[in-house]
Amino acid sequence: MKCIIIDDEPLAREAVEMLVDKTDDLELIQTFNGAESAGVFLKNNPSIIDLIFLDIQMPGTNGIEFSSTIPKETLVVFTTAFSEYAVDSYEVDAVDYLIKPIKLERFQKAVEKAKSYSNLIKLHDYTTNIETTADDYLFVKAERRMFKIHFMDIYFIQGLKDYVILHTHKQKIITAMNIKTIQDQLPKGIFVRVSKSYIINSKCIDSLDNNTVYIGENEIPIGNIYRDSFFNEFVTKKVLGK
Repeated sequence: MKCIIIDDEPLAREAVEMLVDKTDDLELIQTFNGAESAGVFLKNNPSIIDLIFLDIQMPGTNGIEFSSTIPKETLVVFTTAFSEYAVDSYEVDAVDYLIKPIKLERFQKAVEKAKSYSNLIKLHDYTTNIETTADDYLFVKAERRMFKIHFMDIYFIQGLKDYVILHTHKQKIITAMNIKTIQDQLPKGIFVRVSKSYIINSKCIDSLDNNTVYIGENEIPIGNIYRDSFFNEFVTKKVLGK
């Protein structure tokens, strides 16, 4: 994957560059000290970059604002020194966020996630969509096949740019639609929207805190505007020993 690094701090850029050097399948094309110069590069070199490591807090245009201008084919992993920005990063369809100082193992986990999503998008059939729904399943077209997906096999659903990724116990399936469209097809008492980018199967929750739902090894952020309704409907009523 061809990547660039955007960070206003020279030491932070060097740290991410070292991590890129230690990670297979990454090719660093260039580094930038701000969103403005990176934006000019992307405009002059469309569709070249697969992945951007993007700092959030920068002078001028910050990373959150800049991410909305990135081509839909290019994925974003945010880098930040402030954990409170994590939820914000998922509100703009980021693949992942990394807290500085970034450990190699965590960095490579984010890269693997980005590679997986990139491969799904490249294999994507643009006629893909939900075909039919029933009481306990739906059919989705993907890779020139029709996949029957039982609702209870879905762990969570992620919106990523112009796509929706269904994470099931067997596989990941991608379809071209917005997350609201698929939300309307799901059982209301089981599936719940927890952020702009995520719908979860409430029966699959392993644990949670005020900001994150944990399903297996997946950490799913709870968006600020969804937090109260999620906790009131799916958590507070079921808490014992308060």
